[in-house]
Amino acid sequence: MKLHEISAKTANKKRLGRGIGSGSGKTAGRGTKGQNSRTGGGVKIGFEGGQTKLSRRLPKLRGFTAINPTTYQVISLSQLEKIGKSTVDKTVLAAAGMISVKKPVKLLNNGIINTKVTVTVDAASKGAIEAIKKAGGEVIITPKPEKNTKKESKETIEKVSLESEKPKVSKKAKKATK
Repeated sequence: MKLHEISAKTANKKRLGRGIGSGSGKTAGRGTKGQNSRTGGGVKIGFEGGQTKLSRRLPKLRGFTAINPTTYQVISLSQLEKIGKSTVDKTVLAAAGMISVKKPVKLLNNGIINTKVTVTVDAASKGAIEAIKKAGGEVIITPKPEKNTKKESKETIEKVSLESEKPKVSKKAKKATK
């Protein structure tokens, strides 16, 4: 099932104010008298009856939080030392029970490493990279899959449309060929 395959059930809107027998006649479910019973009545969004509204009571927050933040599983240099292998990647770390293969891994500079190790991770701190290079090892950072930006996708659409267009021939040229 996909979002475009779902069809919303649309219930018939109840016709209000159509007589007592309809069940929603006379006051049409608004009750009797008062601000909310009137046309255009009611209070604006956020109004709390004169009390300072919540949006004014809370402090202003600067910055933003990412919608889809990348959360890394953290591996330290001391953990690499304990594994005791010359090449370490996600599968080795998962076999050791330190991480899950599905999530990205980041190497941090916690602890000391003395052995020569080749590490393949999704991200690493500068200190961790320097420490492994000092020990004679190597850090390989796997590249992230690139996402199409709007500009790039527009350019590719334009290229495709230009290639598919037939060369335009003027009316004079058509008459000349006949």
